[in-house]
Order: sequence, then C-alpha cells, then structure tokens
Amino acid sequence: MKKLEKSDAEWRNILSPIEYEVTRHAATEAPFSGKFCDHHEVGTYTCVCCNTPLFESDTKFDSGCGWPSYFRAINPDNVLEKIDRSHNMTRTEILCNICDAHLGHSFPDGPPPTGIRYCINSASLKFEPKETL
Repeated sequence: MKKLEKSDAEWRNILSPIEYEVTRHAATEAPFSGKFCDHHEVGTYTCVCCNTPLFESDTKFDSGCGWPSYFRAINPDNVLEKIDRSHNMTRTEILCNICDAHLGHSFPDGPPPTGIRYCINSASLKFEPKETL
C-alpha cells in the first residue's frame, strides 16, 4: 500500500485549522461539537486528508460518547491501529493507513457484530452521500 506524503506546509494549506490539528497532531475536537456527531445521511465517510473510504453510514451508531461512532471499517486495510499511551491511558489509536491522519481511537465496547467502537473525530472525516437512483 503506497503512502501519501505531504510536507507540513502542504497539509496546513489544504486543511482547516481544526482538521490540521486533529489529523496531523492527534488533537481531539470537543465532545458533541463535530459536524458528524448527529449526522444521519446515507453514504460513505472518507479521510479528510486523502479521501480514502473509511466507514459506511450503516455502521454508524449513537454511542453517547460525543463523537461519531462506527462498529466496522469499510476495509480493515484502510485503518491502522497503534498503541497510544498518552494522557496516562493505554488506548488504541486509529489512523488512516494511506496518509497517517489521526482519526480517533477504538474501544472494545461497541455493538454486535464486531464489539468494536471506532470513536472518530468529525474533523478527520468528509462525507460522500450515496447517490440515489
């Protein structure tokens, strides 16, 4: 899988300030503040940095945590899991496997069938609505 690489200046130029801080510096948007927290359209959520498809709307659920939550990635090869020991916690960080954008974290408290909750920052996502026939 070929990695997309850009300079820091290029990322700053194409991303909004919050998108840049979240995706390039692992910041976290405030809970319940993201544009996709209460979003219910049918379509695909993609990486804001490189447009890689990440999550389908039919895997989104309301976890009550304040961030968009999904129980399955479209393609497990599109997300990278990494141990995150920041803030005196041990968590699983989720990154885009194409451009290394920080997306959020995953937790083992999601619904069936996976039991996984991908807790993702809205600022790391774009949305492509499903075209109607």
